[in-house]
Amino acid sequence: MEVEKSASNYMPWAKLHSRATYNLATSGVAHWKLRDLGVRVEDLEISGPSFYGYPPLLEALAKHCGVDQNRIVAATGTSMANYLTLSATLQPGDEALIEHPAYEPVLAAARHVGAEIRRFGRTHESGFALDPAAVERAITPLTKLIVLTNLHNPSSALADEAAIRDIGEIARRAGARVLVDEVYLDAAFESAPRSAAHLGDHFIVTSSLTKVYGLSGLRCGWIIASPGLARAMWRLNDLFGVIPAHMAELASIVALGELPRIRENVRARLDRNRAALHRFFDSRAELDGPRFPFGTIAFPRLLNGSVEQLCEVLRSKYDTSVVPGKYFEMPDHFRIGIGGDLEPLEEGLRRLGLALDDMSPTI
Repeated sequence: MEVEKSASNYMPWAKLHSRATYNLATSGVAHWKLRDLGVRVEDLEISGPSFYGYPPLLEALAKHCGVDQNRIVAATGTSMANYLTLSATLQPGDEALIEHPAYEPVLAAARHVGAEIRRFGRTHESGFALDPAAVERAITPLTKLIVLTNLHNPSSALADEAAIRDIGEIARRAGARVLVDEVYLDAAFESAPRSAAHLGDHFIVTSSLTKVYGLSGLRCGWIIASPGLARAMWRLNDLFGVIPAHMAELASIVALGELPRIRENVRARLDRNRAALHRFFDSRAELDGPRFPFGTIAFPRLLNGSVEQLCEVLRSKYDTSVVPGKYFEMPDHFRIGIGGDLEPLEEGLRRLGLALDDMSPTI
C-alpha cells in the first residue's frame, strides 16, 4: 500500500496553511498554560513505570470516565486512540460504516488499515442529526465497525442516548461494533448524555483532554473498550507508542483534578463566543448555519458561490482563515472554530463579513 494513498489531506493543510492573524480554523479552545494548572517543574520527572499505562493516570482516567480501570487504554491523543481502535477491530477487506460528513483523518486511517468504507448520511437539512434508520439502510453483512462522532465533527450536532443505543442494537444484530469519538462531548455540558461506553461491550469510546479543555499538548487520550479488546489494543500500541512521555502523564493527572475549574472557564468562554457567532449568522443572508447551543465549532453552508474562492479572499486580503468544507466532503460548507478569545473572534467574523461582501456581485 502506498502511504500517500491513505494519508490525510486535511492535516498538512491544518499544520502548514491554516495559520492567520485571525484564525477561525481552530477546533478546540485556547491553550491552557502549565502555570495555570498549578504544575511545578519539581513535580515532574522524565521517566517512570509507564509500561502498559502509568497506574495513577489509569486510575484517574477510570474515575473520570466512570468505568473499570481494565477497560481503559491510554493513547497519544484521540487520533492515536482512533487509529488503535480501527487497527484492532478491522482486517483488510473488512467494512467500516462511517458517517458523512466525517473528520477526514478517520477516513484516511480506515483506508490505511485496508478497510472498505461505506457511508451513512448526517444531512444539513436535518441539522446533521444522527439517524439510526440511515445506519440500518447502509449496514451490510460485511460491516465490522460503525464510526461516528458525538458531538458531531464538523457541525457540533448532539446525538442523544436513544439514537446511539439504537445504532448499537443495529450493530449487535450484524455482529459489528460501534466506535463513538466523544472528544467534543464535554462541550455540551449538562446537555450531554452519558458516555456510550456505558451502553454495552459492543461500544468503543475514544476521547482526550484536547478539544474542550485546551490541553492538547499533554496528548492525554484514551480508549474505553471491553477488557479483552483493551488488552489487545495495549499490545498493538507496542508497535507505535511503546512508552509514553512520563512528564505528560504526571501533568495529565494534575489536569484531570483541575477539570471542574477548567470546565467553568470554558463554558463562560464558549457562551460568549457562541452568542457572537449567532449574531453574525443572523446578519448574513448568504449563510445557512445551524445554531446549536453547545460545541466549539460550527459548519455553515454558503448558499451561493464558491467556498474555495471565499477562503482565498478571506486569507489573502483579510488575513483570516476558516476550514474549507472540501476537507469534510461538503465543498459548499466551511468550519468555524469559536474556542479562542472573544475580541479576535469578533474581528475575524467582521473580516469574514467583508470577504462575503467582496464576493456579493458573484453570489
